[in-house]
Amino acid sequence: MRKFDQSLPMALLRARELTMSYFRPLLNAHGLTEQQWRVIRVLQEYGELEFRDLSRVAWIQPASLTGILTRLERAALVRRTRSRSDQRRLHLSLSRAGLRRFETVSVEAEKRYGQIERQLGRSRLTSLMKILRDFDRLETTEGAGSHRRR
Repeated sequence: MRKFDQSLPMALLRARELTMSYFRPLLNAHGLTEQQWRVIRVLQEYGELEFRDLSRVAWIQPASLTGILTRLERAALVRRTRSRSDQRRLHLSLSRAGLRRFETVSVEAEKRYGQIERQLGRSRLTSLMKILRDFDRLETTEGAGSHRRR
């Protein structure tokens, strides 16, 4: 067994937590959770998405996404619409207020990305992002990739 400090899952978790320490205070100041911000970012980038596609792209389990969307809709940041051709299909998009919230938060978020880049260096950050994207190509054990992007 690898030593604890050599564990890939723990190294990724440490990196995530350290990275989020730059962004959590910003999100909290704007009344957002990490998951809510993730949904806002995905919808801003992809536009209108069906519920299951949003779940897949944002890496949020459907049961959790339901509550997140309820709170975002209550805050008037997200709109839900039913498909005209199939009422079972739920489409989600950002409202005008959601787009404004994205614009406001993203300006400060970019400054925080800049802080990380200055500390790691642009080429190291670019290399890290390439390596992390390579994880999308990993084969997983049976069942482990059930929420995996396709």
